[in-house]
Amino acid sequence: MNLAHLIDDHPADAVALISGDRRHTYGELREAVAAVRGGLVAEGIGAGDRVVIAAVNDTLFVVAYLATIGIGAVAIPVNPLSPPPELLRELVMVEPVAVVLDEISCPVWSMVPADQIPSSIRTVITSDRALADRCGLTDTVDFETLSAADAVPITEVDSSEIAAMLFTSGTAGSPRAAMLSHGNLRSNIDQSLSSPEHTEASDVVYGVLPMFHIFGLNVGLGVTLAAGATLVLATRFDLAEALSLIADHGVTIVPGAPPVWVAFAESDAPADAFAGVRSAVSGASRLPVSVAERIEERFGITIAEGYGLTETAPVVTSSWAAGERPRYGSVGRSIPGVEIRLVNDAGEDVPVGDAGEILIKGPNVFIGYFRDPETSGRVLADGWLHTGDVGMVDEDGWLYLVDRAKDLIIVSGFNVYPAEVEEVLNLHPDVSESGVIGLVDDLDNESIRAYVVPAAGTSPSGDALIEFASQHLARYKCPQSVVFVDQLPRNLSGKLVRRHLEGTVLEDSAS
Repeated sequence: MNLAHLIDDHPADAVALISGDRRHTYGELREAVAAVRGGLVAEGIGAGDRVVIAAVNDTLFVVAYLATIGIGAVAIPVNPLSPPPELLRELVMVEPVAVVLDEISCPVWSMVPADQIPSSIRTVITSDRALADRCGLTDTVDFETLSAADAVPITEVDSSEIAAMLFTSGTAGSPRAAMLSHGNLRSNIDQSLSSPEHTEASDVVYGVLPMFHIFGLNVGLGVTLAAGATLVLATRFDLAEALSLIADHGVTIVPGAPPVWVAFAESDAPADAFAGVRSAVSGASRLPVSVAERIEERFGITIAEGYGLTETAPVVTSSWAAGERPRYGSVGRSIPGVEIRLVNDAGEDVPVGDAGEILIKGPNVFIGYFRDPETSGRVLADGWLHTGDVGMVDEDGWLYLVDRAKDLIIVSGFNVYPAEVEEVLNLHPDVSESGVIGLVDDLDNESIRAYVVPAAGTSPSGDALIEFASQHLARYKCPQSVVFVDQLPRNLSGKLVRRHLEGTVLEDSAS
């Protein structure tokens, strides 16, 4: 088997992708992917090799991803907007043999110090030769050259072989690369398609979920292509553009993270903006009930909410799986083939209606974290994935999230682990130490606040520290406000107690 077979059986003239003013049929997509498979093989890339893909949601990403996994190599999608230090950290962690760059990520790559780039990287692939020239890169291969290679067939692999690795900090703490097999990803696609409500070949799906995020990769892209439906690619969320794409292309399914639905709810879009939409889906973080109610009141559509993790490829529960009207505030029932337990601190199952840690078992549960057997063993104990998330289940089996993995911050659907932000802030010469937490507003949106102990004899500004962070972290990981304190709260063992950070304020330098 190979996950790349998911595009094989659809009519050649059916539209697979819409990107800008270009429409790509399944026949054209199969030909393009087969040629790039040949191009990758000609570059000496093969089964088990790791390939980083730093690209926005466009045809380049889709073809590169399917071609990579199609030769048995491992695709590693990363945020194309990551600043150079973050990109470098990820490259060092996974030691790829090749990197695929587009117009957004190529300038970032060019700022990474050449002497720090892992020696494992043999091939740098750019979207075209002109882009490499603009970025001052030499010894690169352009995607047009890869696409001109002789096609090679898909490499058959065991279902347990790794297909993709995605960076996550959701269950494990600091960012790690979660290894997902061909079987993990394919099983979650099949589980999603076997739910009472699911994507059909006739559907047109709005594809704004970033594909370096598991929601965008395996729900937005994987499920859509496996169903033989059409994916309308969007490189970023823009309200006016989104409404135009939905209307112009007859979009029938709109998946989005909560900030997308908040934007729609607060917009002045006409009441018939979603007239052709038969399904609205929210995931990546909890959707405020008030937003779901506002969407239904204004546009007449109900939002089906789900719960998932990178480690589960990603879907665990969905309102679609229930086959009935969504219950706002709940993330639905477990999808077919997924088992859920809620346990107390002693590992005992809790009664219905009581809160407990969510444990998950199923063929979609990941292999483990790359080169981190200790953490992998801890979260995959006793045959169950220990999520660290807390939930409760009602008598009908609907899951409600109560809390989530300790200290994790979710900004616009993206996981941010405080330790990563603190590590960067602590690099600043005017910072002695720092602690980071998330602040939740009335709509359950989170922003990042940093509590900073200034270094002796210094008087840093909040704006300066935020700017410093932006040079090392993706924008969504940067603090929105900084508070200066005398000291950070710690327990008897010296460990930072983040829940006690508020109330230690000396001076608020919110920006």
